[in-house]
Amino acid sequence: MIQLKNIEKYYSNGSLKTYVLRDISFEVEEGEFITVMGPSGSGKSTLLYILGMLDTPTAGEYYFFNETVHKMKEKKLSELHKTYIGFVFQQYHLIDELTVYENLETPLLYQKIKGDERKGKVAEILDRFNIVAKKDLFPNQLSGGQQQLVAIARAIIARPKLILADEPTGNLHSEQGREIMNLLKKLNNNGTTIIQVTHSDEFAKYGSRIIKLKDGWIEN
Repeated sequence: MIQLKNIEKYYSNGSLKTYVLRDISFEVEEGEFITVMGPSGSGKSTLLYILGMLDTPTAGEYYFFNETVHKMKEKKLSELHKTYIGFVFQQYHLIDELTVYENLETPLLYQKIKGDERKGKVAEILDRFNIVAKKDLFPNQLSGGQQQLVAIARAIIARPKLILADEPTGNLHSEQGREIMNLLKKLNNNGTTIIQVTHSDEFAKYGSRIIKLKDGWIEN
């Protein structure tokens, strides 16, 4: 599904290069659940953004279902991202001007799903996440934990083939965190590929494989 070859990310200032990722190579099979761990500043979020086609590597090759992501134009990258990937951001990234209902509906609009089917999918996910009462509220009317629940619901509503989760339980209390991890595990058991970044040893164990980063390198 995913193949990374010698991926690097650095920023140049004159002749000085500041590396964020160095020589990252690994493969992800469809249906895997992978955890990425490492200290702050090790490049975890950057790696996730590159995998999600929201950032581009400075060097190296990225193949997604055998497509050459590293050679794609922005429009094609955006289409691939919207079609295949659900992204849970650390800072939620909900659209402030839209209600909870409208935020959840947005990925379905990108996929051109018809009105009645959209309504059904949004109703189902509102119910599953116990947020029916919040559907007409705007993000700034929600607590951090509630915003995170909506962000996760939005990421999975269109049933993407790949879910990328950057600290998905970071703003939730431990019981909510376990609920979310159990939900991700259930999605994974049904065939969705998941790559999560976490600091939690408990939640890291939900993955079948752990990739550890340090100073931009993969630790062996």
